[in-house]
Amino acid sequence: MTTHSAPVSPRPAGAEADSGKAGAPRRRVRFPSAFTVLIAVTAAVWALTFVIPAGRYATEDGSPVPGTYHRVGPGSGGWDRLEDLFLSPVNGLYGVTDTQTGITTPGGTGTFAGAAGVFLFILAVGAFITAALRTGALTAGVARLAQRLHRRRTLLLVVLLTVFSLGGTTYGMAEETLGFYGLMIPLMLRLGYDRMVAATVIMVGAGVGTLASTVNPFATGVASDSAGIGTGEGIVLRLLMWASLTALAAGYVARYARRVAADPSRSLTPLTEEDRRIGDEAEGTAGMTKRQGVVLCLFAATFLLMVVAVVPWADLHIAFLPTLGWYFPELAALFLVAAIAVGLVGGLGEKGTADAVTAGAGDFIGAAMIVMLARGVTVIMSNAGVTDTVLDALQRTVSGTSSGVFAVLMFVVNLPLAFLVPSSSGHAALAMPILAPLADFAGVDRDLVVTAYQSASGWVNLITPTSAVVMGGLAVAKVRYDQYLRFIAPLMGALLVAVAGFLVLGTVVR
Repeated sequence: MTTHSAPVSPRPAGAEADSGKAGAPRRRVRFPSAFTVLIAVTAAVWALTFVIPAGRYATEDGSPVPGTYHRVGPGSGGWDRLEDLFLSPVNGLYGVTDTQTGITTPGGTGTFAGAAGVFLFILAVGAFITAALRTGALTAGVARLAQRLHRRRTLLLVVLLTVFSLGGTTYGMAEETLGFYGLMIPLMLRLGYDRMVAATVIMVGAGVGTLASTVNPFATGVASDSAGIGTGEGIVLRLLMWASLTALAAGYVARYARRVAADPSRSLTPLTEEDRRIGDEAEGTAGMTKRQGVVLCLFAATFLLMVVAVVPWADLHIAFLPTLGWYFPELAALFLVAAIAVGLVGGLGEKGTADAVTAGAGDFIGAAMIVMLARGVTVIMSNAGVTDTVLDALQRTVSGTSSGVFAVLMFVVNLPLAFLVPSSSGHAALAMPILAPLADFAGVDRDLVVTAYQSASGWVNLITPTSAVVMGGLAVAKVRYDQYLRFIAPLMGALLVAVAGFLVLGTVVR
């Protein structure tokens, strides 16, 4: 096929040689995708298992016994190690038996729970969000909310972030947040913000809440039990931390949001054609039908039921609400049933509802696969038998220090462990039986060790690429990992200093 173009003036001699210099377009270096980042992390961790010697503690009721660490042969070797690398995503999805540490994690005693429940939960959320969008109810509802709160949008940001922070501090709200992105993104775009604001209201809110957990049974509860203390011990310091750090995070996100609203060119995630289309759809929504109103009620009721079903109300001494103890299989079923109900009530019909469910699951498959890859890193550590070796080295680092230094060191030594074991409950069950008794020698209360552990776990899980919450949330929000790191880096520094200050305060005020 012949193409035609306008005449071009002859280039002067030497133009070929100068084509790569000033004036020539430069190729922009793009940060790799979340998939590439996780594959690189997986390969790096796998390579380190050949350097770090394997070892383990003796266990009692699934928890390591202090003073029993000893070297062992690697959990697997030769071709088996190569097989671990290639099968890590699959094992991350299904879960594997932990023959080295015997850690108890959600999903069964002595196993690393697979990501299958979270995987299906994400697909079900995608089906639910897409069905609600196709009825037009979500767009109409977002437009009405944005119209009413446009002049108080900063207050709305602070309130929403605080709500997610409450979920984090009370029950460790994490993967459940993935269901809220479909609601938050159109709302924030309609208010004049960008996708970074939508993502961080959820992610930073819940993450900071988890960092400053007060009665979170999966972090504070498991760690306190493993440390041999009550969950309520140290709660005054943790409440003060939660209020202060939530205010810090809300102010940081609100400051960025105001800057973007005033000058969109300063956005870290510039508006795309899709973003403009979402904003235009909300702008052009004239009203809401009764059918759409019913769909919105179902939409809100589904999220409310999710929150009620996962919070351990009995542990919070709230008797009038039932403790259902739902986990991701039940939540996946909830959203799938709700997707069908929303489609039928919203007038999509049988075929339209089926199409919405399958299309929505397809749209979220990328985020689900990110979760699967992240969980596979933990499987590699387990099969190689090196996690206990790392824990033993950390335990020896903090021995024999003063109380103030000890408190800060407890936070620092838990940072790499939080990277290796993203699960807060798995991290607690692994580290607390070893690290908590060290507080007795340092002359500090054991609850300070719990606070240091959960602060480290929450701090790392705000940025770690092995976290399904971070990588999955960014994938759903369509925010690149490098963009998120640029946004959150100053906040991470501020949180680091604040946590260290609170830990030192905890050694002084007892």
